[in-house]
Amino acid sequence: MNDQTRKDDHRNTSASDSSVRLAKKTKWVDGKKYFWMSVGVALFAIVYFCPSFPDAIDPEQKHFALSHQGKAALALFLLAATWWVFEVVPIGVTSITIGAIQVLFLIRPAKVVIDVAEGVVKKEEIVTGSVLEQLSTAKVAFGDFMDPSVWFILGSITFGMVFSKTGLTKRMAYKMLVVVGERTSMIYLGCFVITAGLTLIMAHTAVAATIYPLLMTVYALYTDDDEPTKFGKGLFIGMAFVAGAGSIITLLGAARGAVAIGFFREIVGRDISFFELTWYMLPVGVVMTIVLWLYCLVVFKPEKSTIPGLRERAKSLYAKLGRITRTEIVALVIILGAIAVMSSRQFVPDWLGQHLHKSAVILSATILFFVFRILTLEDLEKIPWNIILLFGGAMSIGFCLWETGAAEWLAIQWLVLFEGAPWLVFIMGVALFMLVMTNLIMNVAAISIVLPVALVLAPYLGVAPEVILYASLVTAGMPFLLLVGAAPNAIAYESRQFTSGEFFMYGIPASFVLMIVLTFFVWLIWPLMGMPILSQ
Repeated sequence: MNDQTRKDDHRNTSASDSSVRLAKKTKWVDGKKYFWMSVGVALFAIVYFCPSFPDAIDPEQKHFALSHQGKAALALFLLAATWWVFEVVPIGVTSITIGAIQVLFLIRPAKVVIDVAEGVVKKEEIVTGSVLEQLSTAKVAFGDFMDPSVWFILGSITFGMVFSKTGLTKRMAYKMLVVVGERTSMIYLGCFVITAGLTLIMAHTAVAATIYPLLMTVYALYTDDDEPTKFGKGLFIGMAFVAGAGSIITLLGAARGAVAIGFFREIVGRDISFFELTWYMLPVGVVMTIVLWLYCLVVFKPEKSTIPGLRERAKSLYAKLGRITRTEIVALVIILGAIAVMSSRQFVPDWLGQHLHKSAVILSATILFFVFRILTLEDLEKIPWNIILLFGGAMSIGFCLWETGAAEWLAIQWLVLFEGAPWLVFIMGVALFMLVMTNLIMNVAAISIVLPVALVLAPYLGVAPEVILYASLVTAGMPFLLLVGAAPNAIAYESRQFTSGEFFMYGIPASFVLMIVLTFFVWLIWPLMGMPILSQ
C-alpha cells in the first residue's frame, strides 16, 4: 500500500468518523428539541385545564376575575415562550402556532362576524358607522399579523436593505473604522455609539435595521469563518441592547414614551414635555450605553484584541468606493425625508399626526425605493419573513394577554404585593414587573397595563408619580431576555451569531445590571436632578 493510498484511507476514515459524530450530534439536538417541545405543550395543558385562579383585588377592593380565555392566554404564552427560547421549531412557525391555537381553543376568533340577516345588528347602525367603529378597534387572532407595527418592521428592514445595496453601509463602516482604529474594544464602542446616537432622532427598530448591514460589513473584516465568534455575539447582541438604551432618551426613539406620557397626563393631570423627559432619561441612557459596552468586553471578549492593518485596509476600501453615486443620493434623500416626517409627528397637532402614522410614512418610503428602482423584486424576496412572522406572533400573543384580561390580572396580583412595602422596594417592584412584561408583550401594551395600576397604587405609599413614570420607561425600553421583546433583538438574531436561548442567558445578567443602575438613579441621581420621589 503506497503513501497516497494510506492518506486516502485516512481521509475517508476521518470523514466517516465526522459523519458519525455529526449524526450523533444531530440526534442529540433533535432529542433536546422534542423534549422542550413537550415541556411547552405540558405547560399549556397544565394551566389550561387547571381550576380557575382567584380574583385579583386592587387597593380599592375592586375584583378582577381571570376568565377562561384569560387563563388560556397565560397557558398559550407559556407554550410560546418555551418554544421561542429553545427554538424547537423556527421562531416564525411558533408565531403561526400562536394564531392557530387561539382559534382552535376559542381564545379569540379568527375574524369578527357581523350578521345583519339574523338581526345581530341593525342596518341603520352600519349606516351611522357605529359598527364600523367597533370593527376598527376589534382584534382577532390572525389580524394582529397585519398590525401597523409589523408593517413598520417590514419598512425598517427595507431601509437596512437599501443601505446595504447602495453601498451607504460600506461608506459608514469604513469611515467609522478609520476613526476608531484596529482595537476590537474600540470597534465595539464605535458601533454602539452610532447605534445609540441614531435612536435620538429615529425609532430604534429603524436604527437596528440600518445598523445591521454596517455590523455585517465590520464583521466580514474580522473573520471569513461562518462559525459564530465571541466578537460576533458581542457586536450584534450589544447592538440590540444599546438600541434599547438609546431609545429611552427622547420621544423619537420609540412610541412607548408618548403612550406613557398620555396615561400620566390622564391619571395625574400634569403633562411631561419633550425636553423634561430627555433631561431625566439622558444620563440613564448614556450610563447604560457605557455599562453595556463594558459588559460586552467582559462577556464577549473578542478572540483578537486587534485587527492588524485594519485602519489602512479601511482607508483603501473607502477610497475604492469613489464618489457618492446618484443612487446613493436618492436613497439618502428618501430615508432622511421619511425620518424627518416621522420625527415631526411629536411636534404637530394630534389631528395632523394621525395622518402621518409612522407605518404609513415608512411604507411610502419603501414604495419610492421600488419606484426609483433602488430595490427590485429579487430584493423583496430576500426579506427575512421569519423575523416578520416572529413579530406578528408577538403582537398576537400580546393582544391576546391584553384583551382577555390576563395581563391586567397579572399586574394587579404582582403590584399589590408591594402595597405595604418601603417606597424604594415598591418603585423597583414596578420597574421589575415592567421589565418582565415588556419581554413578554410589546412595550406599548406593557406600559398600558402596568403604568395605570402603578400610578393608582403610588399615593397609598407616598410615592410621587413622576418616578413611577420614568422608572417604568427605563425598563420598558430595555428588554434583554426574549427576541420578541423588541425589534432590534430579532434583527440582531438574523446574524446567526447566537441562538434565542443564548440571548436569554446573556440577557439575565444584563437585566440584573440594568436594575442596579436604575436603583442608583432612583435612590440618588434623580433626586439630585430635581425629580420628586416622595409625594408631599
